[in-house]
Amino acid sequence: MELWDIYDSKKQRTGRTMKRNDWTMKEGDYHLTVLGVLMRPDGKFLITKRVETKAWAPGWWEVSGGAAMAGEDSREAVNREVLEETGIDVSGCEDGYLFTYRRDNPDEGDNYFVDVYRFVVDFKEEDIHLQEAEAAGFMLAGRDEIEELAAQGIFLHYDSMKQAFQ
Repeated sequence: MELWDIYDSKKQRTGRTMKRNDWTMKEGDYHLTVLGVLMRPDGKFLITKRVETKAWAPGWWEVSGGAAMAGEDSREAVNREVLEETGIDVSGCEDGYLFTYRRDNPDEGDNYFVDVYRFVVDFKEEDIHLQEAEAAGFMLAGRDEIEELAAQGIFLHYDSMKQAFQ
């Protein structure tokens, strides 16, 4: 069973945990998620297409990310998520932390913080090994291509994280 730490509104751990996807959070409770934007030195970004079997936003484009596990800090979580989802190891990269945004969804019982990272990594297409349960494909996209997908309404979290592509 996967557990997540519960944070307060100041992004401090409360000492309590929740089961993954157990959307019964109290008002003022949050969990932590991470997003890892991978940019090659040539300015291309690695984006992945969500599998069609996803309950939420199937077939949309995104960057690697997911929830931090209980006891895991933000950087550990982004290292793990990027490696699991793309096969690319960012643990040796400079910190890469850019910013945090917060989502409050009290009607859904799902409030969360999102720590956004950007790593400059020199990788080739053959270095990419997608997690089949998560991604149906990938693209090495420029900013304009990502903005076009966002304009079509099929790029997950774009409005909240667009500065990571600048």
